Amino acid sequence: MASVGEDGALIIDSDYEAYAPAHQAAVAELAGGEGAPKFLLNTHWHFDHTGGNAFFGERGSVIVAHENIYQRMSTKQNIKALGRVTEPSPKPALPVVTYGDAIAMHFNGDTIEVQHYPTSHTDGDSIMFFAAENVVHMGDTFFYDRFPFVDISSGGNAFGLIKTIETVLARIDDKTVVVPGHGPLTDKAGLARYHNMLVTTTGQITAMLDEGMSVTDIAAKGLGDEWDSWGSGFIDEGRFITFVASSR
Repeated sequence: MASVGEDGALIIDSDYEAYAPAHQAAVAELAGGEGAPKFLLNTHWHFDHTGGNAFFGERGSVIVAHENIYQRMSTKQNIKALGRVTEPSPKPALPVVTYGDAIAMHFNGDTIEVQHYPTSHTDGDSIMFFAAENVVHMGDTFFYDRFPFVDISSGGNAFGLIKTIETVLARIDDKTVVVPGHGPLTDKAGLARYHNMLVTTTGQITAMLDEGMSVTDIAAKGLGDEWDSWGSGFIDEGRFITFVASSR
């Protein structure tokens, strides 16, 4: 996602490293120039959202992110659920400006409110509210019509994620454009549908765990036909059940 206007260009997340040149070209075409975006905001630290950071940082983009993103990107990380070890990022990829709870950016006639929501998808998630345009960028706190990846090893928590979604739903309206971390643009109804899934399935899983069922038993029983399509993406039903159980 990009903001392009009289102040220049600002982008949210940098995707995989290999895609950075194509994104640069697209933003340059929109902005009518060849320079890199003035600002790059990261929603969280994962490689599919920060892989192009070094490319843009080397070209002068100011990288802005939560302090926890800086800490994770500057040290070796182990995403246990994916079996992936990530080495520390090079200096040009690291955030130059970090914040604690929130930061506001006044850019291209809009106010971009960047709010940190701890213990959601990770411990460094930020959601971006574009006040004038009535747009919210959710990062990976929102997987459209799919079970989310809750990165327990990076401080994520399924129940914290529910609280985050509830907070955002209370803030937006029916005309808000909602940008998920994965999936197409949607609206408040799409985010509410995701919230309903989270609340319902975590309730089911919690009840079965309280009855003494194991994660393996719950996965074998399943959560019901209603949620079959939600497990057809990156995270299947069994892995989602594991995330919920690990969040207790």
